[in-house]
Amino acid sequence: MHIEPMTAKDGKLYVSAVFDCYDLMPNGLAMADHMRAELCCETLNHANLRFPEIRGFIVHSDRGSQYTSAAYRAVIQKYDIVQSMNRAGGRCHDNARCKSIWARMKEELFYHRGRKTEHYKMEELKFMVWRYFMSYWSNRRICSSIGGLPPAVKRQRFYAAVAVARFAS
Repeated sequence: MHIEPMTAKDGKLYVSAVFDCYDLMPNGLAMADHMRAELCCETLNHANLRFPEIRGFIVHSDRGSQYTSAAYRAVIQKYDIVQSMNRAGGRCHDNARCKSIWARMKEELFYHRGRKTEHYKMEELKFMVWRYFMSYWSNRRICSSIGGLPPAVKRQRFYAAVAVARFAS
C-alpha cells in the first residue's frame, strides 16, 4: 500500500491503493485532498468490498504515521490483515512493487504524452486515475512480471485452475 501525491491545478490529490502482488490487480483505491489515516482506512474498506478474500493477506507499506495510527491498525484487525511493518520500524522495501506501479502509471498517463498532473483539476485527475487502474490496468495492460497478461486475465486463469483442481479431486 502506498499513497501517491499528485499536484493538481486546484490543490494536492493523494491517491492510495493496495495491489495484489500475485496478479497486480488493484484491489482497493481511494483518493482525497489529504493523506491522513482515514484515506488508508478507506482504501482497505474498498479492498474488502471489491475482494472479500483479502482477509489474512499481508499488506506492505512504508513507515508513515498513517500506517502506524490506531485507526489504520483497527481496520487491519477488522479484516484480519497482516501488516508487514514490525515494531522495530518495518520493511519498507516490501513496498517497492507498489511504487513501481505508480511510476508506470505516471509515465503512461502523463509524462509519455507530454502532460503534467498540474494541467488538471483534482476531479479530472481522480477520473483519469480511476479509469487507468480500474479499466485499462486491470483489463488491458500487458504486465511482463505476470507472464505478459493483464491482471484480470491472470486472476481468471488462477480461479479456473483452482476450479479444475477441485473438480478433479
